[in-house]
Amino acid sequence: MVTRQQKIIDLTNLLNEKITVYPDTENPEFKVINTVEKDGFSEHRIKMVSHTGTHIDAPSHIFKNGKTLGDFPIDKFVGKAMVIPCQGRREIGLNYIKFFEEQIRQVDFVLFFTGWQEKWNTENYFDDCPTPTVEAALWLAQFNLKGVGVDAFSLDKIVPALKVTFENLPNHYIFLEKEILFIENLTNLDKLPDAGFTFICLPLKIENADGSPVRAVAMTT
Repeated sequence: MVTRQQKIIDLTNLLNEKITVYPDTENPEFKVINTVEKDGFSEHRIKMVSHTGTHIDAPSHIFKNGKTLGDFPIDKFVGKAMVIPCQGRREIGLNYIKFFEEQIRQVDFVLFFTGWQEKWNTENYFDDCPTPTVEAALWLAQFNLKGVGVDAFSLDKIVPALKVTFENLPNHYIFLEKEILFIENLTNLDKLPDAGFTFICLPLKIENADGSPVRAVAMTT
């Protein structure tokens, strides 16, 4: 139950056919199947890949025998969270995130605010955004985190149309191997306090899900 003192902030981008999608990924399709005028009810058919819009990655996204989203208990997707501001940085280095060590120890989710949310649905969204260095990712993955999130397309650089490897997608490998989930394409991180809020990113309950769109929200006091 939400009390009068609590505030819910939507961290999810709107889904439609014209949204930003990862390079070489199909756009979602929304087709009207039934209408109120013709059939007495409205219904749409939706076609999209599992990593569309604001979404979450499971270990099975890159590991053959990795867990799917359905393998985790529901509380894996809810917890205390904090924001690390990264606007204007070229990379997110170890020395920088170490400043937040005490806060990190007290949360379940770390969200990186890069400012890329302002580029959503523009041709500049896939510019070279700040991402954690391998050294920083390895250090952060030692904490007992449920997930890491970002207001950009990824916490790794753009992968060319080649086979995914540790070399070109290192942070995915580092975090997902530890079953630390990825939440990508978040928005409104600028509206959050640095810490002291609850993060919720519930995926659709899909069998064998390697990823899923989520309705991500924050509850603040």
